[in-house]
Amino acid sequence: MKILVINAGSSSLKYQLIDMETEEVLAKGLCERIGIDGHLKHSPLVGGKPIFNEDLPLPTHSEAIAAVIDKLTSAEYGVVSSMSEIDAVGHRVVHGGEKFASSVKIDDAVMAALEECTPFAPLHNPANITGINACRAVMGDVPMVAVFDTAFHQTMPGKAYMYAVPYEYYQNDGIRRYGFHGTSHRYVSSRCAELMGKPIEELKLISCHMGNGSSICAIDHGKCVDTSMGFTPLVGLPMGTRCGDLDAGVIQFLMNKYGYSIDEMLNILNKKSGVLGVSGVSSDFRDLDAAASQGNDRARLALDMFHYWVAKVAGSYVAAMNGVDAIIYTAGVGENSKETRAAISSYFGYLGVAIDPEANSKRGEDIMISTPDSKVKVFVIPTNEELVIARDTRDIVS
Repeated sequence: MKILVINAGSSSLKYQLIDMETEEVLAKGLCERIGIDGHLKHSPLVGGKPIFNEDLPLPTHSEAIAAVIDKLTSAEYGVVSSMSEIDAVGHRVVHGGEKFASSVKIDDAVMAALEECTPFAPLHNPANITGINACRAVMGDVPMVAVFDTAFHQTMPGKAYMYAVPYEYYQNDGIRRYGFHGTSHRYVSSRCAELMGKPIEELKLISCHMGNGSSICAIDHGKCVDTSMGFTPLVGLPMGTRCGDLDAGVIQFLMNKYGYSIDEMLNILNKKSGVLGVSGVSSDFRDLDAAASQGNDRARLALDMFHYWVAKVAGSYVAAMNGVDAIIYTAGVGENSKETRAAISSYFGYLGVAIDPEANSKRGEDIMISTPDSKVKVFVIPTNEELVIARDTRDIVS
């Protein structure tokens, strides 16, 4: 079975074609500037075919999907002989609200429910829906599955997901903690259990997804019991450009003092805050590491704040689960920054954690970076959300 995995943005579309017999990625690519001037980079990963990397008219997502199918099946760049070899499509969908606690086969009723969830993710769900509709228009009756970033967190108990605001806001408006990065947390926690040689139902794990957007998840016996993002991805840790947790009174104070509209204020909190706002240097942790090493105090402060918050939230999850067996680092920063991993892990002495510097210096592979005698194990596990989407799609359509 060959499955096409689609991650549609407002003006972009990422994809992978995966052979599920071997779980090998046959090709991957990115359509950019959809609706503007259009560009497609298509990379065949088998058969020695060349990469296609050129501007291409992509007025809508439908043309982008058609271009993807054309390249996947072409004699020069293709990895399959025809579209009939693509058995199903798996779509990443950011927000499923309370309607979806697991992945689902897409039909008209599901599409209507996705529309109802759009107010919760106005920047993401419309693009995801556009991508699904484009695939349905181009690919006809090929079965399709929606895999939700929020679904993994639907196992949280009420004490974790509720906000202490009047209850009718939850009843009438769905105001609650939803969490994000669920597909990533799900993959790395399952992989961690494999590496430990134990059923995930016997483990207490903390997954640290650290990138430009970052979140932490407490996973107790295979189920999410708490996560750091909330109603939106704005809260929790300080991130690349997002503020993380913030006293709502600060928002009122700044709006009153500077005359900001709510949209201007949210733009500041989403795009001008986080480690970028504190450092004044960059939202890229590599740039911060370089600046801090050259004596930039604000860059060092931004890094120290991030490390402190990860350790503090992870520590609260140890309390929430009454223990922890392993801590996982993943995503762009978690997988690649040995300095960040070491700095965060230095807070975990009370858990009996000791880091092996040689193991911690490696990147791009599943590896235990704690010493063999560490009471709590620490792992680096590269995330693979596309594989989770493909596996769910295979299981649902089979």
